[in-house]
Amino acid sequence: MIQFTCNRQTFYIAITHVAKGVSPKSTIPELERLKLCLNHETLELTGYDLEFGIQCCIEVESTDDGSFVISPRLLSESVHRCSGERITIRVDDNYIVHILCDETQLQISAMSAAEYPSLPELSMEEGMQLEQSVLGSMIRQTHYAASVSETKPVLTGELFEVTDQTLHVAAIDGYRLAVRQEPISSPKDFWFVVPKRTLLEVAAMLQDDSNELCTISADRRNVVFEFHGYVVFSRLLEGEFHHYQSSIPDTYETQVVLDTHDLMHCLERCSLFISGKYNAPVRCTFDGNTMQIWCKSGIGEIKDKIPAKVDGPAVTIGFDNRFFLDAVRAADCDQMRIQLSGGNRVAKILPPEGESFIFLLMPIQLRR
Repeated sequence: MIQFTCNRQTFYIAITHVAKGVSPKSTIPELERLKLCLNHETLELTGYDLEFGIQCCIEVESTDDGSFVISPRLLSESVHRCSGERITIRVDDNYIVHILCDETQLQISAMSAAEYPSLPELSMEEGMQLEQSVLGSMIRQTHYAASVSETKPVLTGELFEVTDQTLHVAAIDGYRLAVRQEPISSPKDFWFVVPKRTLLEVAAMLQDDSNELCTISADRRNVVFEFHGYVVFSRLLEGEFHHYQSSIPDTYETQVVLDTHDLMHCLERCSLFISGKYNAPVRCTFDGNTMQIWCKSGIGEIKDKIPAKVDGPAVTIGFDNRFFLDAVRAADCDQMRIQLSGGNRVAKILPPEGESFIFLLMPIQLRR
């Protein structure tokens, strides 16, 4: 029998995060459950599906040691619905979990952890550290451009590439490209490709207002993210990532500077007339001090105009509204630049100064 007592809210938060690594359906029953391993005053929680996993440790009051696996949903809901500040968990020899919190007592069936698969042995070769807020921003500004097609699986992830003391995070799907870069201290150059699912889970757990560091380590097959007590580990995607640098134009004919929120709200209005089978490009005309947008589909039509500073020849170009809106939402700045070389060349979206992010968007051929 093992028993421990801990803060109920701390335990609940740990269960909630780690449960994201549990397999919803597996040929190995243990992997559909959360593993809890008690070592005196430390409780280790693990969720793992053979490709992706999350692990964390919390402090508890106990003199016991042992392990078991349990349904994450039942455990999470039981702990969440209790009302006391402290909670006691007791597991008997038949793997019945007794939960005691104030006057509440619950029982949940568990299983032995003896058949729980071992986590991969990691021999980390490359590593770096980033502030949690910076890493979260890099993921949010790029993940939208990762491919959803399994035709080339490596493009369903994001490239982490360190060159010349700079970390580049890139995603591409053939229609659009998103690149975010930050200076970093690294003794050598390296790269790896992380599944999008892993990055979204990491971003959801990072503390955006924290300057605390996240350590990222990788070998040839795995990557590990470590931050505020959590360890997220994942298999890397294999294959050669697209040489995206060659796709980025270094010249332009027309540059447009406009308010990001004005453009976002305009494109959201266009979305009212584009849904499902009613699809149509948005026609954008940049001329003088305005950006004019027109869109017509089988359910309606919209004409709109927003202020813009246009330097260079007037340009009319068509875009997929959803792709354009994804890029604008990811910009996360008050103003943005759009660089164009006519109506049939890729559009380059940048912050008002510098190139901390670069978004590319392929145009759509417009009917005259």
